[in-house]
Formats: sequence, structure tokens, C-alpha cells
Amino acid sequence: MGVTQIGVFLENQPGHVSRLTDVLEKAGVSIRGFSLADTTDFGIARFVVDKPAEALEALRAAGALTAVTELLCIELPDEPGALDHVFSAVANAGLNVEYAYSLVSTYVALKVGDIQQAQALLAGQPIRLIEQDDLLNSHTRG
Repeated sequence: MGVTQIGVFLENQPGHVSRLTDVLEKAGVSIRGFSLADTTDFGIARFVVDKPAEALEALRAAGALTAVTELLCIELPDEPGALDHVFSAVANAGLNVEYAYSLVSTYVALKVGDIQQAQALLAGQPIRLIEQDDLLNSHTRG
């Protein structure tokens, strides 16, 4: 058995994702990983959380349209070729990777309409903004 993913279908509008994360926060659920994908009008948010039953209950009570999927979850060493070894083994077995995303203890990349505005908004938050140079030999940083 792997880990449980909760998918939520939503309109592609400002604030819709924050409503979901607010529901999860109020339910005492920690998000361990997430993925957002969109089309012109609609999108899907995928979450891996610490307490999936509680998350589902809270999201459904809030009126969210949800789907549950079991995922394979792996921990990779931070070294060249680690991800390639996984994808090669899966491909050589004739299996298709339909999608993939990272979980906790990683950087999160967001595509936003105005990067400078988003950087300014987040500058006072308890996070570290990452630049391209930070990705060079990131496994050696503590």
C-alpha cells in the first residue's frame, strides 16, 4: 500500500486554492505534498496529507468535489541519476507514470502572474525565497 492522495476539482479562479488549504488548516490537517494543474476554466488540486480521513470529511463538508487515489511514494537520495533510476525501472517494466510531484522537505515552485509582486508579498513570511543559484548543490546546504 502506498499513500492516499485527495484530488479536488475546482474553478480556475483566484482564491479557490486558498479556500481548500484554509479548510485543511482548520481541520488540523498538515499538507505533506500537493500538485495544482489547470485548464482554462477548471483545475485539479491534489494533496497528500497526514490525516486523509479528516481531510476528506472537512473538504466534503465544505462542498468540495473530491476523489481518492492511492500513490506510490518513494524517498530519493539527493544525487545525480536518482530520479532517472526510478523512471527507467518503471518504464522498463512497461508501466506508465501518469504524473508525479514532490512531497515535504523540498522546494516548491509556483507559477504566478507577477513574480516580483509575489516575492514582495511573501518577503515577510516565515519562508525563504529560492533563486536559481540555490539549486546548485542544494544537498550540501543545511
